[in-house]
Amino acid sequence: MHVSRGAVCNSVTCGELRPKNVGERVVICGWVQYSRLSKFLLLRDAYGLTQCIVGSDDTDLSSLQLESVVQIEGMVSIRPRDTVNHEMATGEIEVTIIKLKVLNPSEKVAFNLRNYQKPKEQLRMQHRYIALRFPEMQNNLRTRSQMLHKMRRFLVENYGFIEVETPTLFCRTPGGAREFVVPTRHKGLFYSLVQSPQQFKQMLMSGGIDRYFQVARCYRDETTRPDRQPEFTQLDIELSFTTLEGVLTLIEEMLYDTFTKPLPRPPFNRITYKEALENYGSDKPNLLYDLKFINIKHLFDKKENDNFGALLLPYPSEMGKLTTKYKEKVKDIAKKYNAKVVLNENISKEYTSDLQERIQDAIGQNRAAIISISEDTENACLCLGEIKEMIISVLKSKELLKVNDNVAPLWVIDFPLFVKGDDGLQPCHHPFTAPHPDDLHLLETEPLKVRSLAYDLVMNGNEIGGGSVRIHSPHLQVKIMKMLNIDPEKLRHFVNALSSGCPPHAGIALGIDRLMAIACDAESIRDVIAFPKSHDGRDPLSGAPNVLSHSDRNYYHLNHIK
Repeated sequence: MHVSRGAVCNSVTCGELRPKNVGERVVICGWVQYSRLSKFLLLRDAYGLTQCIVGSDDTDLSSLQLESVVQIEGMVSIRPRDTVNHEMATGEIEVTIIKLKVLNPSEKVAFNLRNYQKPKEQLRMQHRYIALRFPEMQNNLRTRSQMLHKMRRFLVENYGFIEVETPTLFCRTPGGAREFVVPTRHKGLFYSLVQSPQQFKQMLMSGGIDRYFQVARCYRDETTRPDRQPEFTQLDIELSFTTLEGVLTLIEEMLYDTFTKPLPRPPFNRITYKEALENYGSDKPNLLYDLKFINIKHLFDKKENDNFGALLLPYPSEMGKLTTKYKEKVKDIAKKYNAKVVLNENISKEYTSDLQERIQDAIGQNRAAIISISEDTENACLCLGEIKEMIISVLKSKELLKVNDNVAPLWVIDFPLFVKGDDGLQPCHHPFTAPHPDDLHLLETEPLKVRSLAYDLVMNGNEIGGGSVRIHSPHLQVKIMKMLNIDPEKLRHFVNALSSGCPPHAGIALGIDRLMAIACDAESIRDVIAFPKSHDGRDPLSGAPNVLSHSDRNYYHLNHIK
């Protein structure tokens, strides 16, 4: 990798030198990774490692601490053949030190940068400025930067999009995820941190900004998981005068052009929400594993209940019986979804010989199965889907599961517009999603049967993007708000924007953190974020969130309740 040396004090990087540079006088800067016998040291920067060797008695390495920052001026020479390190890009050369200048000595480092003795994540996050020096973190953040750069170029140069920054401080959005509130010096008045630029980007469409995008910071006061943080980054996209097909085609082309791993040539595969549940038990199927449900509803006499569901999950019989620990988990999952689960060893006890035979025909030879049954098809699907994740972990531990190494993007479409909540209807995505035009006649009589024009992009079992065609009619938007028990007056500014001549529009948001975790083969999105939060949403580096002083609480008119 060529790096311009303008305005810096080194002439080459630590990953740049090769045999062709032998005889050159160079200047390199970096961190001391390793020192031996007061004669050798390994110098590291963001681009690699270079071995340096003492050239005269004037150079003293004995007091040089690891992770000190130094500048070395020296001559490039070829290494003796028996000392060549083929695991280093610069392993054929070394730099004989002429001058060594300590730019900043390291007094104390919390841990050494050795992959074989890498500290636990909590310590790495507490001293993140050191953990960022690990080569994989350097690579992850540079890969992230490069991919975002390519995405920006694709949108701007290929399709004429413009990047617009929208506010982070805003008002509460009813009907969405829980938001962080921000106190102000005005008594009783608060901002909310935006959970996404959703309202702003739709108002930009009303403002004639017909092709918008933004690398947006978003905030949600939700439980932290390996794929979720309280603050996260999304590539936010909205465009006017388009359709569902238009957005899907755009994103497929962009990812095919910019993603760091090979993707199948567009168009990507698509399935409906209903198909995803009935085949995989999840609205974000993982196609890396060939574990698909088999519908056996027809084997049961349940004509009086059209919503009855019966599915089985076939798996290699070599897995054997589940342990007591896993059986207890299965019981808990079945109870959660009000479903009946029949383990493979109990099929003969539960059903007649005729039904056993028909079930075995469905399972196939040398296969075992788990069956999920419920009076509600969706519950049967979700129950078996959760059990499937557990079965996958067991099969992987016993090396009985074939894994597809390729990234398998998949569109999930035809989501329901509404789901049933504790206090009535709730939006499946958000309140601004357009209903499917073919289902508009069901809006008042059977709202739970109305599909939406929403779509999710799934990769390897992760939802990495979601969007929809938006409601651009103010009358329909107000109607949907009322159905969701949202007071339209709280969103009057938004309804007014739709009323002022807003074109049809649609958009999507791609989760950059999740996308990068897949691109970098990272176990957690924390590995592709420079300064992430811990599993409990805290910042181990600074200790945030912190207690406010008494004077600050007074300024913001806050009373602390114990």
